Amino acid sequence: MFARALILGLMTGLLFSAAAQAEGPAEILIGQTNPYSGPLSAYGTQGRAQAAYYKMINDQGGVNGRKIKLISLDDAYSPPKTVEQHRRLIESDEVLGIVGTMGTPTNSAIVKYVNGKAVPHIFLATGASKWGDVANYPWTMGWYPTYRSEGMIYGTYIRETIKDAKIAILSQNDDYGRDFVSGFKAGLGDAADKLIVKELAYEVSEPTVDSEVITLKASGANVLFSAVTAKAAAQTIKKAAELDWHPTHFLVQNANSIATVLTPAGLDHSTGIISTAYLKDPSDPQFANDTGIKWYLDFMKQYYSDGDAKDPQNEIGVSIAATFVQVMRQCGDDLSRENLMKQANNIRDLELPLLLPGIKLNTSATDHYPIEQLQLVKFDGKGWQSFGPVLGSH
Repeated sequence: MFARALILGLMTGLLFSAAAQAEGPAEILIGQTNPYSGPLSAYGTQGRAQAAYYKMINDQGGVNGRKIKLISLDDAYSPPKTVEQHRRLIESDEVLGIVGTMGTPTNSAIVKYVNGKAVPHIFLATGASKWGDVANYPWTMGWYPTYRSEGMIYGTYIRETIKDAKIAILSQNDDYGRDFVSGFKAGLGDAADKLIVKELAYEVSEPTVDSEVITLKASGANVLFSAVTAKAAAQTIKKAAELDWHPTHFLVQNANSIATVLTPAGLDHSTGIISTAYLKDPSDPQFANDTGIKWYLDFMKQYYSDGDAKDPQNEIGVSIAATFVQVMRQCGDDLSRENLMKQANNIRDLELPLLLPGIKLNTSATDHYPIEQLQLVKFDGKGWQSFGPVLGSH
């Protein structure tokens, strides 16, 4: 009788185990790092916005009946810390994939590791062109339009429209800054060496870029290209105004937030700055009755009331999370890492509520650049005004 009970118990256990395997895991576990502290802590809001979006999805019943659990850790924008945290996420937490990790130097520190482990490393909060290198990094995919392509748009515009340009460049001294500058020079073409009169790079750890701005002004430049992040952007705008220097200023879209950059720098000092956009601006009157913006404002009020709805970093965070949710819907009940990557490679004309009209996400096994379109915009003292057509950015 004991033997019969033991066999019956084992069979029951095996049946329960088989049923659990057939149903798959009860939750979708993903991980990432964000700079919740350190020099780029203003960008940490992206991770909070993603967590809020997943909470909304979970409240609605999850994806295919499963809840999404995001483990979002602080790496302080320090690559060694990024490596440490991702080893924990993959080896201890055993996440299905890495989704939305922030930063170019930080993702650069882990890209070989995650690809070696065959872990999806997708929808990264960085526009470095290297994330489209499918031959070397098939498990990695960016989300932003690439920095190189954005830089190329500015360079081409200057070459074609600004007569007698004398260009100064300020860039962050890492892959982020170098990617922008590489594209910018490609856009300028053969005239780059003649048009660029001064080029400086700063370290992200520097407390201020005031000395660099003083040097750039002294070069006699009448055009300034800022391939920088938020803090340095605000400092540059403010210092240029203090020096009574008024070049035609091109500022990368990753640092063009009205709330966190232009307002602290002074909206009057920011008037005339040229940038790019692929997201709708909640503060722009043209989107006052836009369905996507109305939904977003309601979402922020309900799920992330501490966040600034006008900060584009929150729009990006929400949109990255929405992209992942779409991919999970495509995955169905196959929650293997292989299928997650297969579906990430199979995004077709995805329209998201916060993207500008006409901009759609597309990917394939050979195209890891989801967003490849941008719109030139100019700041008029109150908001960003679009001009010209939507431009291909890759």
